[in-house]
Amino acid sequence: MCNYHKNITTRVLSVPSAKAAFEQATIERRDLRPDDVLIDIKYCGICHSDIHNAHNDFGSGVFPMVPGHEIAGVVSAVGSDVTKFAVGDRVGVGCFVDSCGECDFCRRGEEQFCKKGVVVVFNSIGYDGDLTYGGYSQKIVVKDKFVVRIPDGLELDAASPLLCAGITTYSPLKHWNAGTGKKVAVLGMGGLGHLAVQFAHTMGAEVTVLSHSTNKKDEAFSFGASHYYVTTDPATFTELAGQFDLILNTVSSNIDVDAFLSILNVDGALVNLGLPNKPDQYNVFSLFAGRRSITASNVGGIKETQEMLDFSAEHGIAPMIEVIRADQIDEAYERVLGSDVRYRFVIDMSTL
Repeated sequence: MCNYHKNITTRVLSVPSAKAAFEQATIERRDLRPDDVLIDIKYCGICHSDIHNAHNDFGSGVFPMVPGHEIAGVVSAVGSDVTKFAVGDRVGVGCFVDSCGECDFCRRGEEQFCKKGVVVVFNSIGYDGDLTYGGYSQKIVVKDKFVVRIPDGLELDAASPLLCAGITTYSPLKHWNAGTGKKVAVLGMGGLGHLAVQFAHTMGAEVTVLSHSTNKKDEAFSFGASHYYVTTDPATFTELAGQFDLILNTVSSNIDVDAFLSILNVDGALVNLGLPNKPDQYNVFSLFAGRRSITASNVGGIKETQEMLDFSAEHGIAPMIEVIRADQIDEAYERVLGSDVRYRFVIDMSTL
């Protein structure tokens, strides 16, 4: 049981059961511990994984649930031991709010792989035994080590999706060396994909967008893509055979894995970032042809998230967003599922 009093009251958007409509509610956050930061949330992005959890697609949902892990706001109070942040600072919180801090992964800044188990910002049990509630809220209390600074060059509303969509695409591009001389394909140009294009282009890679239709072609070029192909045309896979060093798969549905493996170069990697509901299937012979790899990337650590934010501010990288009111969230979820958003919804928490 938690030994800390809960006396910070805040309004939230809560889903009472799987696939239910959202309700406005009130919860209590824990009082500040010495290393805590209290944040007035200004904006929170809507990620497809929020929808997966709210719909209990993975079977691990605990309800009532307060989703949200793309949090941008302003510090309103700090614990007695906090020196990194002060009242009035512009800050963000992403997917994680705690880890052991002692294992090899935590020590090297990859808290997402914590051996004890990283604590996710919502629908997760903290080390104190309490369930976590996320950023569809007006206030949140977070350990200072899991808070990042939002540079002045980024507006708070546009910065919020970077806390998940940004780091989710930046981290694998950096890990697989997507720089000058590399050919990178981005499969799907939604909330993740349109940021992946910007990051890969800025890093120096030659970027190709792979999409199911032509309706985002002009925008893809505006974000920095050099090429655009439609995946529903079988000729695409013939023309692109063996070309890419890296494919970032940003879609949340199952794909024809063998077809996409066929357009990888020798030692190329297909990196999965989306979370489909069902397992993918592939033929192992598709890997033999070029020592190809199928892998995935899980967000990024706190140090790398700060690096990504600084990189974005320096190079003018930002998501295209649509800001919504709190009472529009159910409609926004439906529109995300229908691929009807350019390219990330962001909730204005002042409307809650």
